[in-house]
Amino acid sequence: MEQYRGKRVCVALSGGADSVCLLHCFYNRMQEYGIVLSAVHVEHGIRGEESLRDMRFCETLCKEWGVPLKVVRVNVPALIQENGGGNVESVARLARLNAFRGVIYQNEADLIATAHHRNDVVETVLFRLARGTSPAGMRTIQNFPFLIRPLLNVSREDILRYVCENNLPHVEDSTNSDESYTRNYIRHTVLPAFEKIHGNSAEHLARFAAQCAQDDEYLTELAKKEIKHIGAHGDMLVPVGLPEPLFLRACFLCMGAKVDYTSANLEEIAKLKGLQTGKKVCLPGGKTAAREYGNIVFYYENVEPIAERPFAEDFFVLAPRPGLRADLDAFPAGCVVRARREGDFIVPYGGRKKTLKKFLTDRKISARLGRRLTLVACGSEVLVVKGVEISDKVKVTESTKRIGYF
Repeated sequence: MEQYRGKRVCVALSGGADSVCLLHCFYNRMQEYGIVLSAVHVEHGIRGEESLRDMRFCETLCKEWGVPLKVVRVNVPALIQENGGGNVESVARLARLNAFRGVIYQNEADLIATAHHRNDVVETVLFRLARGTSPAGMRTIQNFPFLIRPLLNVSREDILRYVCENNLPHVEDSTNSDESYTRNYIRHTVLPAFEKIHGNSAEHLARFAAQCAQDDEYLTELAKKEIKHIGAHGDMLVPVGLPEPLFLRACFLCMGAKVDYTSANLEEIAKLKGLQTGKKVCLPGGKTAAREYGNIVFYYENVEPIAERPFAEDFFVLAPRPGLRADLDAFPAGCVVRARREGDFIVPYGGRKKTLKKFLTDRKISARLGRRLTLVACGSEVLVVKGVEISDKVKVTESTKRIGYF
């Protein structure tokens, strides 16, 4: 409790044995550690009268103990209908998290304490292993800066023992015994079977998950250092030569956390390593992953297009500076500033006529970057590829009177 000294702690109280145990632990020590204690209860509108019973129980308990209680009522079935579907447990979990955020954002507490315990970790580990997961999946409890989980290393058996010894009232969720729910089946059937095989299996599984999460965190930090952020559009490069554990983690980070990607997306990206430059895959959320020489690049296709406009002096500068130089009087009338088009060609400085596509390929400029290049062109003839090349037709000569820098 020392780490919570002087803090305003709000316990997430469902009314079940776990959360009542947690509330009681803080209640017994709040004066000793100067903790300002409160509680929050989320009524999900799922279990009818039983759900209302749980809410009333929490109200009564907190009144008896003198603990301020905030009740947040959410209609989860209505939310699912409004959003066109969804998993009840996931929507309810998000509703709770939003309620917790509300407590923090309204400055009603410094921390939210939830009653997650070791068995919750173990059940999640078994579920994810059965479904198929990676070491990253062993990070079983999502972390948020304002959430604390003081019971995470405590077993469910120890919690029930504490509740019994202290004669703590609590309510039971009738759905907890329904083994049609996967987590309940794991809790009541699978985990006890593991305990018969080895009496400390739950402890070993929890330790395994912690070790995997620790290893994954270390490898993820290494992977972050290998990602190159380029340009103004948020593009990211991952070298294809990275060891597989770093490559996959780097790709996962580049995909972003706000979109629900799957292992199939990662497999598609990994296949790009064996393909030629230009091959790409489309990802959820509008991102694209493409092979570009020795890298996989992640970018958004829908970059703001370059609007065509007349070639004017605001496109170049007259003062000398590093960069491309061109003879301003060599540009024909009717030149425009625009993006590349099919059929464009260029006569590179000191070179021969090429299609712009061939020129860019020879320069190892990808299609992604090619679409973003700003050109000066007259018809289909490209006279300037800004920042890359000028046409031999506008090169600076001894007779040049005005020089523009591009």
